[in-house]
Amino acid sequence: MNAGVYLDHCATSPLRPEARAAMAAAFDVTGNPSSVHASGRAARARLEEARARVAILAGASPASVTFTSGGTEANVLAIRSAVAAGARRLLISAIEHDCVREAALASGVETVEVPVRPEGIIDLGALEALLDAPSAAGGPVFLALMAANNETGVIQPTREAAERVRAAGGWLHVDAVQAAGRTPVELDVLGADSLALSAHKLGGPQGIGALVAGPRTRIFRDMPGGGQEQGRRAGTQNLIGAAGFGAAVEAALASPRPGPGARDVAAAAFADAGALVVGATAPRLDDVLCIATPDLPSEIQVMGLDLAGVQVSAGAACSSGKVRPSRVLEAMGLGDLAGCAIRLSGGWSTRSEDWRIAVETWIDLKTRRQSRRHPAAA
Repeated sequence: MNAGVYLDHCATSPLRPEARAAMAAAFDVTGNPSSVHASGRAARARLEEARARVAILAGASPASVTFTSGGTEANVLAIRSAVAAGARRLLISAIEHDCVREAALASGVETVEVPVRPEGIIDLGALEALLDAPSAAGGPVFLALMAANNETGVIQPTREAAERVRAAGGWLHVDAVQAAGRTPVELDVLGADSLALSAHKLGGPQGIGALVAGPRTRIFRDMPGGGQEQGRRAGTQNLIGAAGFGAAVEAALASPRPGPGARDVAAAAFADAGALVVGATAPRLDDVLCIATPDLPSEIQVMGLDLAGVQVSAGAACSSGKVRPSRVLEAMGLGDLAGCAIRLSGGWSTRSEDWRIAVETWIDLKTRRQSRRHPAAA
């Protein structure tokens, strides 16, 4: 039993000290950011300081940043805005987050999934064919393509997709929730017309995110109410969350990334012990690792590692309390292995030692499991 290893930053990252301090300071600000008196102006100043920091992360102007309750709301707001702007055909990659898929399917307009290749990268040829195919729906096309997958860490060719979508007069929305803080997510770098961010994936608080809109997009208010967020999102802003978000962004941008070294050493050790490294041939985020092991169900791995003090997940955290075969891995053609996969994800507080401990603990778990299944061979 070890003292505790947390390798589930893709689900949520521990709160950075800088974010905690900024939130504590914001608690002492009494005013509503929409009030014109001195306390209101003080609150507004902190809110706009946070907005400016998030804008730097996205390579955008502060005016283009709309604070939301998190990445899910940002993605949903982008899809609903596209529909309100006239989109009558929604294309989503087969590996998008459930919030994107469910929002698209619930939109009432034609929704088509774009397949991915076995390594987990969108099939650009299939995308071109869909963009060229006539649609009875008419109207501009909308494509949702995440910057990096939340289960495998595989980085998507958003710029190449953007070229094709813009040639068709469409809108590319990028879910950059997992990529932010790990790889550049500026609008120009990604080729995105809009992108979604979430504070708690990079060391900020839960309950705050942002939708960033480029010059080719317009965000339509989805909730009736006041004129907050330049009329794009009603309701009193979450000043405490925004302060933490801004501080976490600033810390993330100032912190050097450790690179994939420790993750790659762990990946090699897992492979030597019989695991399949998912997406191994594709570009991936440096600190995300998905492995699948025949005859070793995901729930056995997650629970066994947890009992030994190593915290990982079996995919997206939104299926909270449920361990089921991954839709993402099924889309990659893994078949039954989709129910035998786990995700290990590091972040700002991860040590190289954490990866080593995780490997050793997993090998011990696998060995004990095999011994129970085949006692004569033990």
